[in-house]
Amino acid sequence: MKTTYSPKEFGALIGRSTITLQRWDRGGRLRAHRSPVSNRRFYTHDQYLEYMGLQTESQQVVIVYTRVSGKAHKPDLVNQVKALEQFCTEQALGVDEWMQDLGSGLNYKRKQFLRLFELIEQGRVKTLVIAHRDRLVRFGYEWFEAFCERHGTTIVVMNNEKLSPEREMVEDLLAIVTVFSARFHGLRSYKRTLEKAVEHADK
Repeated sequence: MKTTYSPKEFGALIGRSTITLQRWDRGGRLRAHRSPVSNRRFYTHDQYLEYMGLQTESQQVVIVYTRVSGKAHKPDLVNQVKALEQFCTEQALGVDEWMQDLGSGLNYKRKQFLRLFELIEQGRVKTLVIAHRDRLVRFGYEWFEAFCERHGTTIVVMNNEKLSPEREMVEDLLAIVTVFSARFHGLRSYKRTLEKAVEHADK
């Protein structure tokens, strides 16, 4: 995430021209900072957040988000939390809030997931910590990562493969194939293969 912006970059962020920014700077409405070396004007990310009515970095919080697909996976959730507690301690991350969800990584209507991204959109989250990328979403992680970056949130991924249950991935793939197998006959054989994989994972 950028911490400073040139007048052109800052103007593009807030939808104003550099001429307007110059006028605001002279009038005291929005003062630009100046480099002590080159005397060039620049703006900070906190100024952007303040202009947009969002929280400044000093007011932002650190959130740890954990998820498993359902009640049957609650032991995995306990392990996830324990591992992240240790990780945050080692990284000297002071956690302000822990969030937990029970739901598929394909489900973007999870209660805490929706609340989390509402806080991010409001500029209130400085750091988001997760055990593995798929704990946040199964697909489209890059889009959510870019969304966080645009709103001043840094995602820290512990990236522990052991905290990404293989059975959950198979269940999610099965859910996708189930939807499409009704339309495409050729996918029905893959559905049965995945069902067998789920059964094998239970043994």
